[in-house]
Amino acid sequence: MPGCPGRRCRCGNYLEFDDERSGGFAPLAKVSGDKKIVLGLITTKSPRLESKAAVIARIHEAEKYIPLDRLYLSPQCGFASCEIGNKLTEEEQWAKLALVKEIAETVWGK
Repeated sequence: MPGCPGRRCRCGNYLEFDDERSGGFAPLAKVSGDKKIVLGLITTKSPRLESKAAVIARIHEAEKYIPLDRLYLSPQCGFASCEIGNKLTEEEQWAKLALVKEIAETVWGK
């Protein structure tokens, strides 16, 4: 997390949940205190845009374990998470970020 370089962060966690390999949200039940959880539900590995309804449903699934006011949405990783980058055009990257914004406004309001 920003502000926590080189040490264990006590304020929250960024977690990747963009594919089946990531598993379900049940481990979130073990998150203690008031830690915030950033759900990486939008993949940066593929140009395919996720279904807005499906992402919203996953957020509400995570809400079974963590209150909505402690959940956040983001892409699962950066758009250049390897040396050659991911195979997304700049336009596709902006579309992914616009989707994150649209979903966040729908779920949490403006």
